[in-house]
Amino acid sequence: MPEFNHVKIILTDIEGTTSSISFVKDVLFPYAAEKLSDFLHQHHQDATVQQHIKATIELAKQEGNDLTTDNLDTIIECLQQWIRDDKKATPLKALQGMIWQQGYEQGDYQAHMYPDATAQLKQWHSSGVPLYVYSSGSVQAQKLFYQYSQDGDLLPLFSGYFDTTSGGKREAQSYRNILAELQKNHDIVAEDVLFLSDIKEELDAAQQSGMQTCWLQRDAASINNTTATASDAHLSVDQFTDIHLS
Repeated sequence: MPEFNHVKIILTDIEGTTSSISFVKDVLFPYAAEKLSDFLHQHHQDATVQQHIKATIELAKQEGNDLTTDNLDTIIECLQQWIRDDKKATPLKALQGMIWQQGYEQGDYQAHMYPDATAQLKQWHSSGVPLYVYSSGSVQAQKLFYQYSQDGDLLPLFSGYFDTTSGGKREAQSYRNILAELQKNHDIVAEDVLFLSDIKEELDAAQQSGMQTCWLQRDAASINNTTATASDAHLSVDQFTDIHLS
């Protein structure tokens, strides 16, 4: 079983790592897509929603789409297309988080957790290892996910959260940005951080920043990009309880 030395902080992905891809793809994404139009028509005057609408327009312009604030339906269609494309757009992720909050609070669903992930995260937390999350979902969505999990409120386990405002998950600079934030509260160097993910390209980027890496390969479905193959660069495990710290 893989053993990792001198780990002071664990940074974990969510989808395919602590939790199933199917919950996000088959429950959360369709729910947001179904509720998006009504949500924006009801809340487009809210200051926070307006901020995300403006960010959507700016991002769309960079892609050659000329959207305006006075045509809400075209903005909604743009966001719906981004959902279909699984685009990691920060304003989309923020709006999805707001919609998902309603669903969680109404009891429409609970976030899936792999039992081994919940058990090991609790063990690491109880032993004093700070736990952080880095996901393409917004920080708000991450907190909702763990607060309304099927294993109860897991928020107390985590010390902080990072999303795409730190950069893309396949970019080494994003992990350097996260490391700089972690170093504000912890006396660490890059190799003191262990990053957990099911995506090889994310692990490659984290490794380039100097972090240690562990590849979660739960099953073929969890490796959701075609270039992911067996790699000597990253130690791999089937579940969290196979990860040993020393």
